[in-house]
Amino acid sequence: MPPTPSPSGSTRSAAALNALIRAFWSHPEKRLDDAERREYAQLVAEWTVATAAERGEIVPAA
Repeated sequence: MPPTPSPSGSTRSAAALNALIRAFWSHPEKRLDDAERREYAQLVAEWTVATAAERGEIVPAA
């Protein structure tokens, strides 16, 4: 199972997060348990922020 996501303010790249997300689907018929679903959702949320930041859509706070 992939590691737990970093706390808020993660410095992981979208590519690194994407690799962690893909690791959940190592087999097409694999079902996630409740804990895995929560972790997967956290990774997807973090990935969304990372991709927006990489595209310059998020301006860092002053």
